[in-house]
Amino acid sequence: MAEPSTHADPSRSDPVLDALAAAVGPIETSTFRGQTRVVIDAERSMESLRLLKEQGFDLLVDVSCVDYLEYKGAKHRYGLVYLLASTATNRRLTVRLFVDDPDPTVQSVVPLWGAANWLEREVWDLFGIRFTGHPDLRRLVMPEAFTAHPLRKDYPLQGRGERHNFPVLTRDDG
Repeated sequence: MAEPSTHADPSRSDPVLDALAAAVGPIETSTFRGQTRVVIDAERSMESLRLLKEQGFDLLVDVSCVDYLEYKGAKHRYGLVYLLASTATNRRLTVRLFVDDPDPTVQSVVPLWGAANWLEREVWDLFGIRFTGHPDLRRLVMPEAFTAHPLRKDYPLQGRGERHNFPVLTRDDG
């Protein structure tokens, strides 16, 4: 397991992470199998991610979420994960931030990367994380009438009996 550290560590200088720490304050970093991970503050997520884009991380590979409900040692309920890449250097960076109930909210990064549009919609649909400033935050996977977020760990495995309320769709309906 990787050992977390607080950047900027003078013995392991990284110009990108040094610039990020200079702009937003101390950041937690770790490396595992040659891949760097950084934890940023949710309140400064847009500023941090904009800086990373300006530093060459021009490709948003994925946006995902982890529900840490009942996870031993977890301090927060939800962890958002942004996978970034630089097409010029082939460098990858995993950026994590944390949000909590009752209103898990973070700023949308659609203005930075258009690819975030559907990725954020998927996280909203399945986990219930709101992305403020998103141009079209609506369900992507579940029906619009669905009121829950089924990848939350407190959602029952058998559902809540919603299935009988939705019409059956066939291939001919598409």
